[in-house]
Amino acid sequence: MFQSLSLLPLLAIFAAAAGAIWIAGVQLSNTTDILSQRFGLGQALGGVILLAIATNLPEIAITASAAASGNVGVAVGNILGGIAIQTVVLVALDAFGVKEKVPLTYKAASLTLVVEGLLVVAVLIVSIMGTQLPASLIYARIAPDALVIALLWILGVWLIGRAHKGLPWHDSAGDAPDTQDQPKGHSKRKTEQDATAKGKSTARTVAVFLIAAVATLAAGVVLERAGDGIADHIGMSGVLFGATVLAAATSLPELSTGLTSARAGDYQLAISDIFGGNAFLPVLFLLATLISGTAVLPQAQATDIYLAGLAVLLTSVYLAGLIFRPKRRVLGMGIDSLAVLVLYTVGIAGLFAIALLGGQSGS
Repeated sequence: MFQSLSLLPLLAIFAAAAGAIWIAGVQLSNTTDILSQRFGLGQALGGVILLAIATNLPEIAITASAAASGNVGVAVGNILGGIAIQTVVLVALDAFGVKEKVPLTYKAASLTLVVEGLLVVAVLIVSIMGTQLPASLIYARIAPDALVIALLWILGVWLIGRAHKGLPWHDSAGDAPDTQDQPKGHSKRKTEQDATAKGKSTARTVAVFLIAAVATLAAGVVLERAGDGIADHIGMSGVLFGATVLAAATSLPELSTGLTSARAGDYQLAISDIFGGNAFLPVLFLLATLISGTAVLPQAQATDIYLAGLAVLLTSVYLAGLIFRPKRRVLGMGIDSLAVLVLYTVGIAGLFAIALLGGQSGS
């Protein structure tokens, strides 16, 4: 249906779907906060999984749609491109969300966040390793690389849960001195308290969550199909479009909710939500493999491997920022955020050079 439309209607449909994802994503985040508090999930495994699924529903919809149509290149590009661009969301949170005159990583510094960032790096490295495996290495619609990523993510989430309960350090919470005043997640509790004060029942909250989830899934499919049509019209490869424009559109909910957390002074939660979403995204390779019936990662192109490396680099810069806690701000942001912004800009230029000059050669 979308392939027969001209460019302007496709752009309008794409913008409308992106807007729907923004609105529904905000509702998903709010209702997830309320439900996790009321059901006592908090930072437990169930709460982390619920949050990861809710915040990544657009990517889940796009991955499922692309895999079902046999367009696994878009799925891979959107997942890896999404990790890179969602890391850049932290630049916006640093520049526009921090009330104090210090960088985001200075106020959020915590060993638990370092563990979360290391999980992102770990699943990305396994993803890169998976691109080198033979495509024939698949059994019962499950590829070993995708399965290992999913298991590694579960193990990482369990370790993060252990870290939340205490670490064998001078500060058992693993927090640096002079960080945020209130504990991580206090903005979630306030969201639930405000909902209770307004008389929002659990049943109503569940209903809003489900409606927002369905709307997000539907908008994600429309976004993928319209984006594929736009890419054809402007002569841009689907992989490149998925890694840039499409990934940016699906990152809108993270930007909105992250700004809300940062402006509420819940800086650790703002970074944790980004790292948590990024760590979960490679798990979708298992979904893509199950749906398409083919090993997805061995089909990765040069641009996909490049994006995974870029995401590792950007995450590593913020890990260094959380450890060294630079106080200096340049252009309204921390030095680490400025470095990430520059590296991402240069990295995207390199991505276009690979796609347009080097060709879409396989791995």
